Amino acid sequence: MSVEFNHTIVLSRDREKSAHFLAGILGLEVGEPTGMFLPVTTANGVTLDFAAVDIDIPVQHYAFLVSEEEFDAVLARLVDAGVPIQADPHGQHPRRINRNDGGRGVYFRDPAGHGLEAITRPYGTDPDSPLNGVTEEVPGAA
Repeated sequence: MSVEFNHTIVLSRDREKSAHFLAGILGLEVGEPTGMFLPVTTANGVTLDFAAVDIDIPVQHYAFLVSEEEFDAVLARLVDAGVPIQADPHGQHPRRINRNDGGRGVYFRDPAGHGLEAITRPYGTDPDSPLNGVTEEVPGAA
């Protein structure tokens, strides 16, 4: 049997708010609650189980591989919702996307403060791309 990633738990203060935010931005559905978890499942079957906790939440990073068309839709939803975006995980390039590995990428935060990322090409697929390090301004971005 090959090893596959199946699910992870995403801690939040408000599981409904966080799950619906992610599902809305990525164009996914929120599943039915199962105990303390509220699931959002990606196209490749990986489930993010949102759980509400009353503790300090360590910031995690979640990256999502999307098609070029899906990226356009994700970016439009982020801009329409006024969600601040950036081209890098450190916030050095606000209101911009990156062009790493010949694709496009954007970073943003969810309601719990987790760092989310949408990319169209996996990292390392084109390390010699002349676009690596290039950023593009997004009109209307927060």
